Amino acid sequence: MAKISYKLRDEDIKNWVKNGTRFGLLSDGNNLYLRYRPEDTYPRWIFRYSLQGNARTLGLGSLQHVSAAMARKEAARLLGLIATGRDVAQEKRERAQAAAMEAASQITVAQLAESYFERSVAPRLKHPGIVRAWIDKKINPAIGNLSASKVRPSHVDSLIQSVAREAPTVAPKLLSRLKAIFNHGVKLGYLSVNPASAFEASDAGPSAKVRERWLNRAELVSMLKAMREAPGWNEQNTLTVKLLLTLAVRKAELIESRIEEFDLAEGVWHLPSHRTKTKAAITIPLPTQAQASIRKLIHYGAGSEWLLPARKMQTRLKGHISLDTLNVGLEKSVFPLMKGVDPFTVHDFRRTARTHLEALDVDPFVAERCLNHKIGGLVGVYNKHDYLDKRRDALQRWADLLEDLDRPEAA
Repeated sequence: MAKISYKLRDEDIKNWVKNGTRFGLLSDGNNLYLRYRPEDTYPRWIFRYSLQGNARTLGLGSLQHVSAAMARKEAARLLGLIATGRDVAQEKRERAQAAAMEAASQITVAQLAESYFERSVAPRLKHPGIVRAWIDKKINPAIGNLSASKVRPSHVDSLIQSVAREAPTVAPKLLSRLKAIFNHGVKLGYLSVNPASAFEASDAGPSAKVRERWLNRAELVSMLKAMREAPGWNEQNTLTVKLLLTLAVRKAELIESRIEEFDLAEGVWHLPSHRTKTKAAITIPLPTQAQASIRKLIHYGAGSEWLLPARKMQTRLKGHISLDTLNVGLEKSVFPLMKGVDPFTVHDFRRTARTHLEALDVDPFVAERCLNHKIGGLVGVYNKHDYLDKRRDALQRWADLLEDLDRPEAA
């Protein structure tokens, strides 16, 4: 058999790499070419052939990993296969597709949800902890170990119905997140279809009604008494609940607060715009009772930058306590002692404060600003007054009422 004479000399190839000499396709013979375009980090081996009048191209790898000897040996092998009628380029594509499908079939729902969270939730939401909790506590325990490609609509339905029975208002939101998670899988090629796509919000239960729950004076007395007596309920939790009630702020605004935001000498809390729902900064006047609570929490924090530092070692990387800490503690320790009181949530504290401020004859404009609500219409456009002194008086009267309701004799 005649010895094949190759057109490219190994010495020339080394010099081209050393000198950075760029070129298009240079034939080495035997259907093998070398390419070194400006966009190529290393020269690349290209195999070209024709099958049934159609041109085919097959990449064999870069010179970094495939030597000239290896590329020539592979080209000779491929020519032998082509001689038998095989389309080696198509076969390589099919193998790559099969490998991709195999890899996709291995990714679990938990892994897919994590990818979605890191790419689409954490960088975009101001408070990603809620979605984090849904993934960890709802989705993963139910279907997290399933291969994403094996999830069927029946799995989605079972999960959503289970959540709807426990938390009707959460189920539609969780369904929306499930759709987004599986759409993420479709975009990345892990899934061909979204198993949650056919579901509508109505499938997760009836539409949630606008909440109207608030705690009247008797219910506040019951809760304050229960917090004094509940086993496993600590003073930090009590102080936090009282601050939420007294200041009528959103839960995340208080839980994620840093000590530097509080000016106790002036008796105010400077809540920055990036941490408010309205994207507007606000100075919150602190009643004397709130100032005392904050000083106690700072003492408990033992030098932490957070007003409510994380208490468990596994959550300290976050810095502050979880957004679920109060909800879990109330449900476990306090609610069982509040016999005859209808269920309520931490968010209902804002409505509670607003209602009692009205009962204390606080001007509606002042009461709305106490909750950091934007004033609508032309009044909101032209009236930029912050009512700081009036808000201080209103919140102090509200704090005095709460203090009276917290006395043992009030029960």
